[in-house]
Amino acid sequence: MNETTESQQSPAPGPEAEPGDHHGLLCWRNVRRWLFVLICLATLIGLFYAVENWRGRRDWEQCRRGLEAKGAVLDWNAFIPAQVPDEQNIFKAPRMTEWFVRESWKETVSGAPSKSANTNAPFSLAPHPAKESGPVLVAEVDVVSPNEPLPPGKADAVLRFDDPAAREQAAKLLRESTGPCAEGATSYGLVARPSDQIKPIHLVLQADAVPTSKALDEFLSASFSHFEVAPAGGNRFRVSLKSRFYTAAEYLALSQPAVPDLDLLRKALERPCARMDSDYQRPFERPIPHFVRMRTVAQMLAQRAQCYLLLGQSEAAWHELAQVRGVCHMLEAKPASDCPTLVEAMIDVAITGLYTSVVQDGLRLRVWREEELAAIQQQLASVHLLPLVREAFNAERAASCRTFESTPPADLKKLFSYGTGQRGVLDKLTDPTFLFLTFAPRGWLYQNMCVGAPLEQMILEGFDVSGDQVLPSKFGSIASKVETVAWHRSPFSFLAAAALPNFVKASQNMARNQTLVNEAFMACGLERYRLAHEQYPEKLEALVPQFAEKVPHDLIGGQALKYRRTAEGWFVLYSIGWNGKDDDGVPGKAADEGDWVWW
Repeated sequence: MNETTESQQSPAPGPEAEPGDHHGLLCWRNVRRWLFVLICLATLIGLFYAVENWRGRRDWEQCRRGLEAKGAVLDWNAFIPAQVPDEQNIFKAPRMTEWFVRESWKETVSGAPSKSANTNAPFSLAPHPAKESGPVLVAEVDVVSPNEPLPPGKADAVLRFDDPAAREQAAKLLRESTGPCAEGATSYGLVARPSDQIKPIHLVLQADAVPTSKALDEFLSASFSHFEVAPAGGNRFRVSLKSRFYTAAEYLALSQPAVPDLDLLRKALERPCARMDSDYQRPFERPIPHFVRMRTVAQMLAQRAQCYLLLGQSEAAWHELAQVRGVCHMLEAKPASDCPTLVEAMIDVAITGLYTSVVQDGLRLRVWREEELAAIQQQLASVHLLPLVREAFNAERAASCRTFESTPPADLKKLFSYGTGQRGVLDKLTDPTFLFLTFAPRGWLYQNMCVGAPLEQMILEGFDVSGDQVLPSKFGSIASKVETVAWHRSPFSFLAAAALPNFVKASQNMARNQTLVNEAFMACGLERYRLAHEQYPEKLEALVPQFAEKVPHDLIGGQALKYRRTAEGWFVLYSIGWNGKDDDGVPGKAADEGDWVWW
């Protein structure tokens, strides 16, 4: 009976789990719950990315249609340069690709070692000869009070320190000591006379108080920055040529080994077309010109031209100067100029400014002859920087759109790394651009395009190509909007703010250098008129048609360039400049101040 009772009270055996299995069951239920949560979260994230990608693409398509309705060209395929026959292509001439083509912009900013040579050979100048005799003495200056007697010995001139006209008189006397001189295209000065033929002059400077060396240096360096002033005891100072200068003969001799290669370049530049080999489908993977070498070659040619001018050899100077414009031909020739980068366009602008400075030197020295002046005018008449720079802005926008649309995030990170190279994990995690390009939906790139492309359209509207004008007032309003985007960044404007170029500075430089081109064209016509009539005309219109086909207008405002003759037998020629105001021929200290005056 006890057995029966025990059997009735004991639970029947079955599959019930052991106590430890209750914990396993609860864990599995938790795992399932977490998996469900994660699946829901992943679904929400996927839905978020899908919606943002769809919304971004939709907004960009609407933005694109609106811009294209205004005439904007956003399709990169429209800018890809056509193929040209090898025999017409500058970059297919011997050595041109080797010398003047670099790897792509993407590789340049990647931080990887460059495949191009770092040297400027064969256009490197031989080492500057050491000045064994030390500084070359140009003048000795005695400073005395106006009431004091003059120091013993004959003085070449007695000048008043507070007389504005004394600066130019002192500069004239120093030039007579050194012979003609010029500011070189590099940081070196150029002088005509050999060092052993420079005869120091003696100046007496009357001043109420002894000026500092710095003040005296500013007084004496009005026309040539390569003089240096040092105390020589008491109230006496010594004026010497800085060590960074060449005599004209020295520089021509040192650059002579590059002449055969410069002649090879001249031959190549006779070809009408320019196109670097690439498929161009990915804009920032196409090759780019070797800008440093182009600048080096242009500077060498310009300084050789300056040296010939200092020696009075105008024909040889023109031979060198003509090829400074030839370097620009590599950037301006079709079809390469159909898709210029902004950097290419600004290198062209800079080299053009270098060209006008050499023209200016020849006019200041009155060395150019009639035939060279006419040839220079012919070259200047072919310079049109405004449409080139505008097209660069246009092509850059199309290139950016293609890049944002088609480039994988990993490659975008390289492009926006700006050459920082390999970085650690912490650097990456604290870099907003890296985080954005890693985690942002693709649609946010389209939203950035919706911000950047209209802003660049506004930039383009600051260039009036048909009227051959630049409109500074428009750039002012655009700059304020760009500044707002830069200061109030959001995921929809983050990359747009980073990718927008410094368009105001680029536009100012282009406008100023094109203005210098127009002024140089007229200055050459004025010099031709003077050679024929022994004086400058009363009005610029007197140059037409014999000495100028037409009178170019001011790029700012569209009115005539300002011109007047001076009592000293020279002239004043200027543009009203970026501020749009006639300051009566007074230049400003900044690019947006004062008038843009020809020399």
